[in-house]
Amino acid sequence: MNLYAIQSIYRFEMERTWRTIIQSIASPVISTSLYFVVFGSAIGGRMAQIDGVSYGAFIVPGLIMLSVLTESISNASFGIYMPKWSGTIYELLSAPVSPLETVIGYVGAAASKSVILGVIILATARVFVPFEIVHPFWMIGFLVLTSVTFCLFGFIIGVWADGWEKMQIVPMMIVTPLTFLGGSFYSIDMLPPLWRQITLFNPVVYLVSGFRWSFYGISDVGVGLSLGMTFVFMLACLAAITWIFRTGYRLKV
Repeated sequence: MNLYAIQSIYRFEMERTWRTIIQSIASPVISTSLYFVVFGSAIGGRMAQIDGVSYGAFIVPGLIMLSVLTESISNASFGIYMPKWSGTIYELLSAPVSPLETVIGYVGAAASKSVILGVIILATARVFVPFEIVHPFWMIGFLVLTSVTFCLFGFIIGVWADGWEKMQIVPMMIVTPLTFLGGSFYSIDMLPPLWRQITLFNPVVYLVSGFRWSFYGISDVGVGLSLGMTFVFMLACLAAITWIFRTGYRLKV
């Protein structure tokens, strides 16, 4: 294992974050804060509690997950796409750096950014609404697992994309709508039976539900099922990345 190579990629990606801190950190934190102001304070005060939790506190896990999912994909896809776009990825592929070390460096840096962002948003949420974390260790575990999984997914998108527009299609047209429809702002138990069954095909439901359980001990689906679905998606992403490096798909051509 070439730890020096991993460290070099990791440090380069993290330093790029600090150079663009307004775009990488400040912008998503401000956007999420507006959600807390509108939904948590303005609307939440006029809504009844959900499963014994105030509405403002209820949406905290969902809003954190919304930011983490979108930023994980964006950070990881941009991290690998930029070397492709500038041509430096050929230098990386010709250097004594294995595919595993490459993925660890890029995905590790992107996941670190997402975890930092999630923690900052969590601290910011305390300014707007009071809440408690019943299972703090599980909360950290879900946050890290989700960040790593969707950074792997973002890495795949960055390799697949052959233009800036394609990098934005999946986060904006697929992931964000699925997150809004995945119980971020409501419990799926509030839906009619038919729509509740349809919603269960949305993979984001399991992420939001498991993360919310770590806060308040309540969930729309079983915690074990949430973990299982996340691990399955992560394994699928790992399999896709293995195939990409084995075939050189859009890396060497």
